[in-house]
Amino acid sequence: MWLSRKEFEDAVGDALDAVPTQFLDRLDNVVFQVEDEPTPEQLADVDGGELLGLYVGVALPDRGDGYGWGSLPDRIYLFSGPIQRLSRTREEVVEQIRVTLLHEIGHYFGIDDHRLHELGWG
Repeated sequence: MWLSRKEFEDAVGDALDAVPTQFLDRLDNVVFQVEDEPTPEQLADVDGGELLGLYVGVALPDRGDGYGWGSLPDRIYLFSGPIQRLSRTREEVVEQIRVTLLHEIGHYFGIDDHRLHELGWG
């Protein structure tokens, strides 16, 4: 691995700091979490390959009138093991963190995988 747990978490914080304010201001009730590896349950819908990140929650466009009070926070997971295994250098790890973070934030806003790939976000 290229980064220690603390270095990885710091890189996630730096990537989050670089997200434009107009997007960050709309991230309401979201928890960002770094895990070493995804759980078997998180991998259940993955068709081979590595799972770098995961958004768990109700995307903004899917929220109805009853959403809000009492709702559990949405979660955005970043998995350090897979991200680092797919990277050859420290710089690639940092870039993959940035792209993965943007990808998962995109899911929060209701953007599908096809469009995220078009945008260059994974």
